[in-house]
Amino acid sequence: MSLLQLSPVLQALLATTFTWGITAAGAALVFFIATANRRLMDLLMGFGAGVMIAASYWSLLNPAIELCGELGYHPWLLPVTGFGVGGLFFVGADRLLEHTLSGKESLGAMGKSSLKRSLLLVTAITLHNIPEGMAVGVAFGCTALEMPGASLSAAMALALGIGLQNFPEGASVSLPLRRDGMSRWKSFFYGQASGLVEPLAGVIGAAAAVSSKAMLPFLLSFSAGAMIAVAAAELIPESTAQNKTLGAMGVVAGFLVMMLLDIALN
Repeated sequence: MSLLQLSPVLQALLATTFTWGITAAGAALVFFIATANRRLMDLLMGFGAGVMIAASYWSLLNPAIELCGELGYHPWLLPVTGFGVGGLFFVGADRLLEHTLSGKESLGAMGKSSLKRSLLLVTAITLHNIPEGMAVGVAFGCTALEMPGASLSAAMALALGIGLQNFPEGASVSLPLRRDGMSRWKSFFYGQASGLVEPLAGVIGAAAAVSSKAMLPFLLSFSAGAMIAVAAAELIPESTAQNKTLGAMGVVAGFLVMMLLDIALN
């Protein structure tokens, strides 16, 4: 059975299982090296940010705007509202997380500061994997509904781009945990676990998209807003912290690749 014959929910599950697998591959670096190549990680992180920014428009926002016209809705109300709510959701959740963890006083084997930093890192990456998985799921759901601007190739390209930037994320969890004294297997477990939410979020996104076409403009733009917030708050600052040029090149390259794939394959 080909991918085209599968239901959008199964397509989304397979695609987000792939993105989780890349997270696990990145986390597995803890078995082979003590520290990852920072320049390569910055480049991949920037590339993923570029893919997500491009996908936010071509795979999510633009289809949302076109669908509003098809459904007879106001052309900008739902896309603007969804985008704003999606961005605020991520920012609010991130702030709540920082506030919650900053109050923890319990000492672990690694010490309070290391434990707090590790918890914050694992939870922050897990949190921002939720809108990524949902965005992939919604993209496959839109393809099944044959929405304007949506295509299987674009949904697959989005999953590929998110998968690529998940590799350094998995490593960025497991390697610091190992450095702080955790065993290799535990470090790997927490690293790959940060990506486990993506298949669940992908299935939810695809199911929601297929079951409620009337809400699709909001769901699409919500995913776009959350992804832009993730790229702006997490990926771009991380990729440019030590080498602005390399990180910026990654962002531009990721954007160009996603743009070319979306335009050419459509």
